[in-house]
Amino acid sequence: MSMLDRKLLRDILRLWAQVLAVALVMACGVMTIILAIGAYRSLEETRAVFYERYRFGNLFVTANRAPLNLKERIAAIEGVGGVDLRIVDYVLLDMPGMAEPATGIAVSIPDNGQPAVNRLYIRSGRLPEPDRPHEAAVLESFALAHRLTQGSTFEAIMNGRKQTLTVTGIVLSPEYIYAIGPGDMVPDPHRFGVFYMTRTALEGVMDMDGAFNNASFTVLRGADTDHLISAIDDLLDPYGGQGTYLRKDQISHTFLDNELIQLRAMAAIIPPIFLFVAAFLVNMILTRLITLEREQIGLLKALGYRDFEVGWHYAKLTIVIALIGVAIGFVAGNWIGRGLTRLYAEFFSFPFLIFRESVDLYAISGGVSVAAAVVGAGKAIWSVIVLPAAVAMRPPAPVRFRSLFHRQLSSRLFSQLTIMAVRQIIRTPVRSLLTSLGVALSVSLLVVAMFSSDSVDYMVEQIFFRMERQDATLRLDRERSPAALDAIRHMPGVTRAEPFRSIAVKLRNKNHEKDLAILGMPEGGELGRIMDAQMRPIEPPFSGLLVIGRVAEALELKVGDMVEVELVEKDHRRINVPVTGIVQSLVGIDAYMRIDALDRLIGDGRRISGARISVDASLKEALYESVKNTPAVAYIMLIGLSREQFRATIERNIAMMTTVYTTLAVIVAFGLIYNSARIQLSERARELASLRVLGFTRTEVSSVLLTELSVVVLVAQPLGWALGYLFSKLVIEGLTSDLFRVPFVVNSATFAISSLVVMGASLVSALVVRRRIDRLDLVSVLKSRE
Repeated sequence: MSMLDRKLLRDILRLWAQVLAVALVMACGVMTIILAIGAYRSLEETRAVFYERYRFGNLFVTANRAPLNLKERIAAIEGVGGVDLRIVDYVLLDMPGMAEPATGIAVSIPDNGQPAVNRLYIRSGRLPEPDRPHEAAVLESFALAHRLTQGSTFEAIMNGRKQTLTVTGIVLSPEYIYAIGPGDMVPDPHRFGVFYMTRTALEGVMDMDGAFNNASFTVLRGADTDHLISAIDDLLDPYGGQGTYLRKDQISHTFLDNELIQLRAMAAIIPPIFLFVAAFLVNMILTRLITLEREQIGLLKALGYRDFEVGWHYAKLTIVIALIGVAIGFVAGNWIGRGLTRLYAEFFSFPFLIFRESVDLYAISGGVSVAAAVVGAGKAIWSVIVLPAAVAMRPPAPVRFRSLFHRQLSSRLFSQLTIMAVRQIIRTPVRSLLTSLGVALSVSLLVVAMFSSDSVDYMVEQIFFRMERQDATLRLDRERSPAALDAIRHMPGVTRAEPFRSIAVKLRNKNHEKDLAILGMPEGGELGRIMDAQMRPIEPPFSGLLVIGRVAEALELKVGDMVEVELVEKDHRRINVPVTGIVQSLVGIDAYMRIDALDRLIGDGRRISGARISVDASLKEALYESVKNTPAVAYIMLIGLSREQFRATIERNIAMMTTVYTTLAVIVAFGLIYNSARIQLSERARELASLRVLGFTRTEVSSVLLTELSVVVLVAQPLGWALGYLFSKLVIEGLTSDLFRVPFVVNSATFAISSLVVMGASLVSALVVRRRIDRLDLVSVLKSRE
């Protein structure tokens, strides 16, 4: 080992605490790169392979009832690859050991073999056979929730008839990677499942002989999707076609896409924070070390070491610190990444999901981290290279400072020790500001982690207690006369019932259009309410349309404009309707009308699609039994269970995220303040020792350093709040979609808790350094050269 390498080892051991603090900050950056990019690659590549191998559709469409003989005409459209014309319908499920009805989707598959689009991955067992009409293959998430295996049975109420189905296999589908039931905001496999039956079996049960009501298509590479959508819609319009939509609007794909967007944002925003702080810390340590070793540097050059060799010695010190951080980051990133993958496996139904450990991922994260450290130390290393030996052997010229305060004024307002602390901050403004910025970034990380809890609480309050105030929602199998509402009101346990009508439409304005549903609401409704832009309940107007804010923005609509409404679910008539208000909704993009106004718009008399109901809790099991025996009910949405499932899922995710982010923020704050305090102590040791000799107590002497650190930390708080607010806003904007809109809410308590955590970590690191002040060897410090 060369002399310079032995010196390097001694420096590492002597500065081990500061080196470890910097390495931990750098490890956080490495870890988040590995975590975010690794998880992103795992999800994205698994999805791509699953989609390709199992031919996930590019286009989807629903119709009322269309003849199967359209298949040849559809397949002949230029650009269509594969076609799957099928029967898809909601059904009620009566599961053993479960009082409330579950909701299922029955999907037809060809009598022999796999469908051409949306093929099934068979986890175990086999697909149903056409000569056995009571067989079904079940989606894995639902099977696991109810412990269904090959040979298990369950009951489904399909088209008014109760069928006992036997499970033949457990399957996965690219169409239901994220299987979420109607009215739910997170998956609940206990209450929602998908099962597959042969076309022969399902068309007999559903009275769909020779017909289909759902289709999916694959598209050839380079095909004009706009032309395809138009051609398919033209063919299906006479049969109640409700508009062809792209894969990006398919529910499962949309949720998975949102998760990938979050991971991309995490990889783009968080690692640079840690790498910036680490580079700053390396610069601080190396600059001070070079200042203290000026004489040694001069001696090395005088003894014949070249400028490059001496500079490379300090560069190696930087690289060693970075490599320690990289090694810690590799281990932590791999461990947490595997845990995150297991969490994803609970939400997303993939045949396999493995955390990617690509060599290039580790090389990129390690290389970026080392490069950031070297860049941070670049100025200090360059100062070593250009420092002449003769100049290095002389002590540096004393720094000249101007008076900052009028002596009389400052002595009246501040003690001399406080003036010493504040003077040092202003003498090194760049370092002080960068330290404050680093602490502010710690605060911002906590704000980003904790604000989601505020938003979710607000979201739950608005959706489940102010907008959707019912205990349950009954959806009928088809539109029925108002007499159905009387039957619902006479169900056991129903204390109040309010009807609604929903119809699929296409809204057009200028060159913009949007597929959505118009929801007809009763006047004076208490269970389901419409909210204005300020989230205040309003009544549906006697005439005209209430449009969601983000729909109005997309279609460039304002109050008083006329919007074209195409009744895609009926006869595709186009009617101009005035926009009478802009309203808010956190889930979906429905437009609203009064139910009688919607009846007049459609022109087919009074109809209802379902009802919101309040339920006597003591009679809910009787209600569940009644629903299971009511053929006209397609499914029931239990609002209370949806709310609790949403809370439980989100709170678990938030708890995990908050733990990780709090740990990262504490590491950043501790590393910054500890290194800053150690460097300040090394710079001002002689000054502090002199104060002790002059008779100041340990507490008074420590206050000089602690006051300086306190000012830096306190200045960082409002900046951290502002950065946290900005980062949180960016997160919310990335999450907004047609499926839901997470409200942007940050409570003052979130800012306060974030600041308290960071200030606590800063206090601990400052007190660690204070012990060193208390143990100063006055004689050796005062003998040292300035």
